[in-house]
Amino acid sequence: MTMRRKLIVGNWKMHGSHQTNAELLEGILGAGPCTADVAVCVPYPYLSEVAVRLAGTPVRWGAQDCSAHEQGAYTGEVSATMLKEFGCRYAIVGHSERRAYHGESDQLVADKAKAVLGRGITPIVCVGETLAEREAGQTEAVVKRQLSAVIHTLTHCCSEIVVAYEPVWAIGTGRTATPEQAQAVHALVRAQLHAATPHSADMTLLYGGSVKPDNAAALFAQPDIDGALVGGASLKAAEFVAIARAADAPLPAAR
Repeated sequence: MTMRRKLIVGNWKMHGSHQTNAELLEGILGAGPCTADVAVCVPYPYLSEVAVRLAGTPVRWGAQDCSAHEQGAYTGEVSATMLKEFGCRYAIVGHSERRAYHGESDQLVADKAKAVLGRGITPIVCVGETLAEREAGQTEAVVKRQLSAVIHTLTHCCSEIVVAYEPVWAIGTGRTATPEQAQAVHALVRAQLHAATPHSADMTLLYGGSVKPDNAAALFAQPDIDGALVGGASLKAAEFVAIARAADAPLPAAR
């Protein structure tokens, strides 16, 4: 019986400075190792300095987005090849803020995931419904549609991604899906992946949406929740470390 390792990823969003980055990383590294894998996804200008500081440590790093294009006349875009050259481990694609503010379609998100994976970087593919969609009973349809585009585009390689379920209504609002609500969608996601790959039981599924030290353990205790994509709390070393520590509890067996 295989066991899935927990993964805790901090999404700094558009926050940071030389000084605050250094202080945050020192706080995280100073807390020592934990059972879970830990990573931070940082703004593009800070990729180099974060890569240097985290070299040789257990903490990995990643980007918050990536272009679907390899190279060319795409002003302001950053390619997977560029990220790989720095040693990037993860890249978030399809975050709800990208979908909402930049009009990213399900297919564009899938194309970005393919570009990232093609360069040996693990895409963290975000899916999730808005409050209106949840209240209309459309959660299952929305999440399935978003994930279907990725599965169809990646085909047999879809087992190599990380999926993050982030209910849009719980991001930065202080509202959090109950562990039972989150587990229901995670089980749905794993079932959909199971239909596409025999390796679905080994895939990492994260929850994102106002994850904090006081709710992390209950979320991680769910059988299909393998960690978290952490927003605001990832900017405070003590809170981020506490969330990672909450993942030190016994791991659920892969189903």
